Amino acid sequence: MAGYKDLEVYQGAYRLALEIHRQTIEKYPRHEQTELGSQIRRASKSIAFNIAEGYGKQKNSKQEFIRYLYMAMGSANEVAVQLEFSKDLGYISEAEYAELIDRCDKIGRQINRLIETQK
Repeated sequence: MAGYKDLEVYQGAYRLALEIHRQTIEKYPRHEQTELGSQIRRASKSIAFNIAEGYGKQKNSKQEFIRYLYMAMGSANEVAVQLEFSKDLGYISEAEYAELIDRCDKIGRQINRLIETQK
């Protein structure tokens, strides 16, 4: 592997974070841009951040990379719950929720596969 940017899971996580960032700024009520919007933006970005940081540490320790991948998985789970709140509060439509949660689930599966390849 040439670098973390070559990982399909990183690319998907990065694109998901960009989409969530845009949607929370454009669609969430002003008061939620600093509450739920801010939380989901941080959590979604954390998925990509942890993949990148862990990738950089794998040269010293595969276990360290795996630890960061588990943190990325935790952030993906957090995003899934925040997306559900966003849908239930009416900030995103059912269709938007379905598309975003599908992408989030795919990222989770990719992280799990990457963890298994590192063991």
